[in-house]
Amino acid sequence: MKKQFNRLLMAMLGLMAVSLTSCDDEEIARTLEGTWKGDMYISSEWDGRYYDATYTEVTFLKDPYAYSSGSGYWVDYYSDAPWDYVANHIDWRVDFGDIYVKFIEEGTSIQISDYRLDDNRFSGYIYDHGNKVAFNLYNVSRPNYTGYHWGYDSWRYSTRTATDSLKTTEKPVWIVRPRD
Repeated sequence: MKKQFNRLLMAMLGLMAVSLTSCDDEEIARTLEGTWKGDMYISSEWDGRYYDATYTEVTFLKDPYAYSSGSGYWVDYYSDAPWDYVANHIDWRVDFGDIYVKFIEEGTSIQISDYRLDDNRFSGYIYDHGNKVAFNLYNVSRPNYTGYHWGYDSWRYSTRTATDSLKTTEKPVWIVRPRD
């Protein structure tokens, strides 16, 4: 009887630990929801050259039917590159406190760990295949679901031509690496 009680007690403790973690994940997802802007300290490689992002804007849209995941977009802006920006749709989830982001167009994923997050600031580290890069973002808006006009085809990347007009081009390779 005592063994059975101990097993039941251990099962209850395990269930409580999992449920507390999911509450934390839900709170992290709620705090992430919105648009964040700042420095990601990332680069893109194009034709053998590296270009540093000037700033990054990330929007996390929480799935109303899931506790700790959603979609959104990630846009890296450049000033000295042959293009103005690189945009990706993203899917994201919070799992045991870590944030996982999948870039839809590129088919790649990153992990965000060792971070600090509150309603105004989001800073920490991006991990991608052994590379670790710091970031520092601030919140610029919270969701307003009445004014969005979404369209998958509206997300493009562009380059400047000699006449300074924009044209769609092949996408540069986004990489996580420390800046030189």
